[in-house]
Formats: sequence, structure tokens, C-alpha cells
Amino acid sequence: MTRGVWKGPFVHPSLLKKIDKLKDQTKKMPIKTWSRNSTIIPEFVGHSFLIHNGKSFIPITVSEEMVGHKLGEFSPTRKFSGHTPADKKAATDGPATSTSSSAPKASPGATPKAAPGATAPASKPKDTKWQKKITLLKL
Repeated sequence: MTRGVWKGPFVHPSLLKKIDKLKDQTKKMPIKTWSRNSTIIPEFVGHSFLIHNGKSFIPITVSEEMVGHKLGEFSPTRKFSGHTPADKKAATDGPATSTSSSAPKASPGATPKAAPGATAPASKPKDTKWQKKITLLKL
């Protein structure tokens, strides 16, 4: 449920006091805050904040597009360390960029194709249990 419009946006009172003090100064120091649930209001535009994410402080400079959002939205609390090693390897392999080999690369699970004119060794295909059942049902 959202906050009532008649109440107005929530901004921690200490943030408002700090913004009022910085309005008179020419050199604006970043404001250190733990109030992630405070809403960004137009008075915050141009000021820089250090927002706590639970472990460290993330520096943020407020712009016009941020008005109406919460301070915590711009300070992620979880660190994305990447996907599994197999996904990283697939991403680095990618399409071949070198022109030295003209033959296309086979995918990692594919069976190699025989050269034209070469005879393939004769092998009997193995029937699995479900294929045997299908052939029995057809009879």
C-alpha cells in the first residue's frame, strides 16, 4: 500500500536540516545518510549523498530524473558476482572472429560429420525401451 497523498512524501527530518544548512554554502559536502526510505524531493537536486547499503556508503548525486524515487533505489544492497562458470565460458567463446580457419566450429555436444566421399562405419542403432514399446504397439 502506498503512502497517502494528503500526507506528502516522507523525508527524514535530519535530511531536511542538513539540506537547509548546505543551501548557504558554496562548497557542498556529501550528506551521509542511513535513511534509505526517504523520498527524493526537488530541494535535493544537485546535492550529493552517501547512502548506506548495509555495508558501505554509495555516493549518489541527485538529478532531476530522480525526484519522486526513494534514496535506497540508487544504492543496491546485493552484489552481483556473475553467473556460473559455464555461462562465462560460453560468453567468451562466442562466434569465431579469426579468418584463419574457414571450417565452422561444431557445438560442444555435436557428433563430427564425415568428409564427403568417406564411408561411415556401419553401426546398428540402439533401441531404447520406449522405442521398443512403440514398435510393439504398432504391431
